Formats: sequence, structure tokens, C-alpha cells
Amino acid sequence: MQDSAIRPDAPDAVAVVTGAGSELGRALTATLALRGVAVAGISATPYQAEHAAVLPVVADVRDPVAVAEAFQTIRETLGAPTILINGAEVYPHRDILEETPDSFMDTVQLNLGGAFNCCHAVLPQMVASGRGRIINIVTFADVRPAPLAAGYSVSKGALRILTRALVADLGDRFPGIVINDWVPGSHTPRKGIPDGVDPRLAAEWGANLALLDDRSINGLVFLQDREHLPPRSLRGRVKDRVLGRGRVRVRLK
Repeated sequence: MQDSAIRPDAPDAVAVVTGAGSELGRALTATLALRGVAVAGISATPYQAEHAAVLPVVADVRDPVAVAEAFQTIRETLGAPTILINGAEVYPHRDILEETPDSFMDTVQLNLGGAFNCCHAVLPQMVASGRGRIINIVTFADVRPAPLAAGYSVSKGALRILTRALVADLGDRFPGIVINDWVPGSHTPRKGIPDGVDPRLAAEWGANLALLDDRSINGLVFLQDREHLPPRSLRGRVKDRVLGRGRVRVRLK
């Protein structure tokens, strides 16, 4: 497993974290601020940041006008964002028979549309400068949807496709813009799982990924603190071994 170099600090970086009012969002903004990054946290409702240097911004990421205004405030206060972490999400527990077109699309608009709105807001200046980091916080809910989670599963699966679409459109022309999916794992405040991941630990992984200065990771998927490789069939694994090929997974350290 390959250990990748993390910049210990990034004094010229400006990070934006959406969903900043959540436990993970607050931990992420605080962790980045402690590493010398200028940080803004966007939340749909007012919240108390865990670090005094974090700029709280209230905006509903479903609304492209509100997003444009929020990023204008961030640019005027902190500078142009160089890091975007899309963490805003909603996880309604509804049976598919209880879903309505409005309720279903509202989930999609937040979990998927919100991420696109924020990408749309930061990409012009990232393209102009030739560098940037975008991290979409995703899950594998689309692989095996849980009961009562149709809107969440569909929207999170679509967000993974959005990441691949961004890489397909930008990767060759703008190699300095690095985009990844990150699955932090279920954590206790988010799903009430007793043995879930501590948000503060997950925030360390997320900050490491955001500050990882390595263009070769563009498009990779990370699960918690390491690169996630798709499962290979037994035949494929044997073939790789015979041919002496394979790739060492990237670990965030």
C-alpha cells in the first residue's frame, strides 16, 4: 500500500465545506483550519463552528442563486476557493410508497444538485488558475440500496457518476484540478450506529485527502483512509498475478 505525501499545511489554500453544520462538517472545517487553511463552512441553517477561524456561511445549496451569493462572499472574505468538499446531504427514511415526486426530487436536488451547484461556482476560477481540489462525499448506497432510502441511494449513486463525468471532461485539459469520491464511513451522529467512525477521525482522513498534492490520484475513490479498488474476479486476480501486474493502493497518511 503506497503512502502518499500530505502537505503539513497549505497557507495559500482556501477550502469550502458544505454540510458544515453536521458533526462531520464541523470536524472537517476545524481540522482544516488547524492546518493553516482558510476555511468557509456552508450550511442551510446557522451553526456554531468548532474553530474561531472558520467562516460560517448560511446558504441552501439546492438554490443556485444562493450558492452564487455564498461563494461571492467567500471570495471577497477569504479569496478564491482552491478546495471544495461537497458534504451537504439529506437522508430521509421513507418507504417508496410514501415518496412523492416532490419529496424524491428534493432529496436528489440537495444530494446531487447541491454538489453540482457548488462545482459550478468554483470551477471557473480553478480552470483559470490551473489547480484545484474537489472531493465529493459519497457512499455505496447505490450498490446495495437499504430499505426506506430510495431517494438517498439514487442521489448518492448519481453523485458518484457526476465525479466521473467531471474527470472525463476536465482531466486531460486541466490535470491540476484533482477530483475524488470519498466514503468516510458511517459515523455515530449521522446514523446512530454505536460502533460508527468518530467524525473527528474521519475529518483527519478528509483533510489528508484534501491536502494530498498528487495529480495521479485524479478520479480515484477513497474509502476512509485508503484508496478503494473495485472487486476483481478470481480469474482476474490470478491473471494479474501471472502477468506480474497490479497497482499499490494509495493510503492517506
